[in-house]
Amino acid sequence: MRIAALTAVVFLTAACGGAATPRSTGEAGFTLSASTPPAKGDIDSFTWSIYAEPPTLDYIYAFDYPQNMILSNVCESLMRWTPQLGLEPGLASQVKQPDSRTFVYRIRAGVKYHGGGEVTADDVVYSLRRHLDPALGSYWAKSFDRVASITASGPMEVTVRLRRPDSQFNQWMATSAGTVVNPRAVKAEGRDYGSPDAGVDCTGPFRLGTWRKGESIELDRFPGYWNRRAKAGKVTFRFITDPAARTNAMLTGEVDGGYLIAPESYARLRQGLYFGKSLTTVNLAFTHLTGTLADVRVRRALSLALDRDGFIKTGLQGVGSIATDPAPRDAWPPRSAVPPAVGRDVAAARELIKQAGATGKKITVATSPIGTDVSLLATAVQAAGTEIGLQVELKTIAPDAYTALFSDPKARAEVDLFPCTYYLSITDPLAGYSIFRSGAFENYMAYSDPGYDALADQAVAEYDPVERAALTTRLRDIEVGQMLWIPVAEWPTSLYLGDRITGAPTSIAYMYYPWAADVGAR
Repeated sequence: MRIAALTAVVFLTAACGGAATPRSTGEAGFTLSASTPPAKGDIDSFTWSIYAEPPTLDYIYAFDYPQNMILSNVCESLMRWTPQLGLEPGLASQVKQPDSRTFVYRIRAGVKYHGGGEVTADDVVYSLRRHLDPALGSYWAKSFDRVASITASGPMEVTVRLRRPDSQFNQWMATSAGTVVNPRAVKAEGRDYGSPDAGVDCTGPFRLGTWRKGESIELDRFPGYWNRRAKAGKVTFRFITDPAARTNAMLTGEVDGGYLIAPESYARLRQGLYFGKSLTTVNLAFTHLTGTLADVRVRRALSLALDRDGFIKTGLQGVGSIATDPAPRDAWPPRSAVPPAVGRDVAAARELIKQAGATGKKITVATSPIGTDVSLLATAVQAAGTEIGLQVELKTIAPDAYTALFSDPKARAEVDLFPCTYYLSITDPLAGYSIFRSGAFENYMAYSDPGYDALADQAVAEYDPVERAALTTRLRDIEVGQMLWIPVAEWPTSLYLGDRITGAPTSIAYMYYPWAADVGAR
């Protein structure tokens, strides 16, 4: 997939306990931690900040941080991401691959839904097939584009047959693409499923409690959970859109913790701040390849003129490194070649603008008060564009509306590019290049090249990770040649824990791992 995309910005890696690997840039520096100290015991409840209210908790539309950060504790998938970003069984106790076009999942027996009843193979088939219904418009449909059939091959066994080999499919089964829900609840609620009034019915360590529109979502410990019992009796997610207000809430103890800490708050929250693996890059995403941006020389000029070092120092407070690739380094197999960092060359950029006949032409960049990382990157683009002869206009978008840029073409209609924090949902660099395939959900600029598609298909069909990485490198060469988006920085996951709690993973695994169940008393 996606990878998945966040609205705004993203992060990379750190934590406490175990051997930490320092990686720093700029004056502030930072340390990556493998984990936070384990909890010493249970806790009645804790409160968590989140920057926006989820538009829905229906898993087929869970394609951003707010939805997945909550759903990862309520719903479960066939496979599961680990805190170390590995892959392990989830609701499937076992997966077999008898041939390159078949996956057979053995479903755990006795797993209970929050609303009653137990998971069956038919439930799994129903849940996966929802992604195949074009009338529903699942955001994860591309994960199933090689699927020929999904059938119950036994009372507790599901067989997925593919039209063509797909090295990514089983990895997607750890994301929302592999989520299993109670079909009775979905059918009863119809289009309202996942809304504040209808809720969801899943199998995770917490069940959905009270959803106060515009204010908060509560999760309650599920006593019938099949796996490790959650340490907290209740989790309350508070929607706090303003970064300064989120920081103040953490410092006063109004909330106990949160992910996605705004860089401008790093210094104030230093005592409880952790950084961890994120598979995340901060980029500039184009919304089309027409008009001023139709000429690749204009796109390349913007990349050459952008002050990445300056943005990392100011926008990310020194916590990050220059991105050379849409796929972060941690996604590539060991010993894979890493392209050189993009050097800044304003003179060369000006010359490209002249050659393209683009001097004085206008582009519009989206910005948002969601965080200084977004606003400062937009400002950096405006400064770079102005310096090389373009007319750059900033369009401010409210934090709650910014997430629509990643799913709604209408929301992107009035801008030419926008800051995009992009995270991979699977630990495979190919995921970072699949987004440029014709018709891909995150192919915001509608790029289409039959040669690129054919090479991507070849890479997807390759199960050997080293050979697949070699094919992905060829895709990277095409993408760089066309400058389909502008990589800016790799950014670690950020996490704040107050004095009462500990145990949360430091990595971006919180998107598809029941992290809140590990949080308990410090």
